[in-house]
Amino acid sequence: MKVLFAAAEGAPFYKVGGLGDVAYALPKALQQLGVDIRVVLPYYSHLFPDHLIADVSDLGHFSVDFGGRAVYVGIKTMKLGAVPVYFIDNEEFFGRDQLYGEWDDGGRFGFFQLALIEMLQVIDWIPDIIHANDWHTAMIPVLLEEKYAWIAPYAKIKTQLTIHNLQFQGVFPESVLDTVFGIGRRYFNETGFAKDGAVNYLKGGIDFADVVSTVSPSYAREIQQPYWGEGLDAALRSRGVQLQGILNGIDTALYNPATDQALAGSYSATDLQGKVIDKHDLQRLFQLPEGNRPVFGMVTRLTRQKGVDLVIAALQSQLHQLDAQVIILGTGDPDLENQLLALQPQFPDQLRIRLAFDENVARKIYAGADFFLMPSAFEPSGLSQMMAMRYGTIPIVHETGGLRDSVKAYDETTGIGTGYIFWDFRPEVLGQLMNQATVDYTQNQAKYLSMQSQAMAEDFSWTHAAQQYLAGYTALI
Repeated sequence: MKVLFAAAEGAPFYKVGGLGDVAYALPKALQQLGVDIRVVLPYYSHLFPDHLIADVSDLGHFSVDFGGRAVYVGIKTMKLGAVPVYFIDNEEFFGRDQLYGEWDDGGRFGFFQLALIEMLQVIDWIPDIIHANDWHTAMIPVLLEEKYAWIAPYAKIKTQLTIHNLQFQGVFPESVLDTVFGIGRRYFNETGFAKDGAVNYLKGGIDFADVVSTVSPSYAREIQQPYWGEGLDAALRSRGVQLQGILNGIDTALYNPATDQALAGSYSATDLQGKVIDKHDLQRLFQLPEGNRPVFGMVTRLTRQKGVDLVIAALQSQLHQLDAQVIILGTGDPDLENQLLALQPQFPDQLRIRLAFDENVARKIYAGADFFLMPSAFEPSGLSQMMAMRYGTIPIVHETGGLRDSVKAYDETTGIGTGYIFWDFRPEVLGQLMNQATVDYTQNQAKYLSMQSQAMAEDFSWTHAAQQYLAGYTALI
């Protein structure tokens, strides 16, 4: 079975969010199951890691018709472990200082999709399935039908679209049909890729892909409802059983407290002494008083989607009542950044904010904290809560999407559970749970240690998810 995994980002080359982690880990897991899977990414020349450049080789080049003009396409390649990776090179489109948010994103990722389809004949490798991800590659199923169906090698290619975040859809003026794709208006309607008078890349993929999947079962159900559907709930409902939800995993070899070189102390579920060392190391790193007060950690994009506004309100009203410390790492919306920075001086021995993203510091928080805050307003899958549990740090989450599917609410009667979950999305409710967690940590260590043990026993490896994807691929062909 031959599968091309197409994405706009992928670790370890460049990533902004969970898509980058998936583009790294899922192909590796599928390759281990015997799939001939290859990855294709844009070649962001300004952002490519220096230590990997020597491994990249030029495979060839050609031109693609981009809105009536011939545009250069370079093909670079390397192997990431056993997985071949192709890069689409064009300095005009990808020689930028950021992945997204450019004035011409519609054209940049339109070009990427045209180029990767035409690349297949150049490299003489035609996949059985193209697995597209999010809006940046969602027009591939449309293009295979509307622009390339006459080419015999492409006729049998099946497509799968995975939606990692429905909020981002790739909405552009009708003119891109001429200036980018060079296709007609046959499908520029509500049953095709049109939405509210514009071209909606993601809607094109939803309507044309053979299978549509999301990154958790709960998110697959939620986005079919108007409240979460971002205007595309009707299109998603129309897919019926062809809309699937498969919970993401994490790289359990990479995120392993027994071997993680970023940590001051290594530990495992059977020997937690290293976690005490990591807690004190974390407190020293953030210049907090050392001791056994519970530490709440948060590693996130500072956005309202991630519930950061809820955290700010909860801290404002209740942190002075808690004998606990809070450490937050991330960047995001400037107004939320400023609110957090303004709050920090009010709690000099309790609150630390670091406006940055540092992978090593993030791991120190996963390992050194006692509790992990993840009160997202919505969360398609979420990876941080899984990483936290892998490191024996108890998550406090909002009951939505992948958070609901990965965290089990602790049941006082049965003693079963891996975290704290709340449905009522209000800061006072979050504050109450933080207070309950503090009480449990300081006065009921048996309960805390039981939750910790159960959390560390959870299997969040990619193996199970990869098997589900493989079963879906097999059904397609």
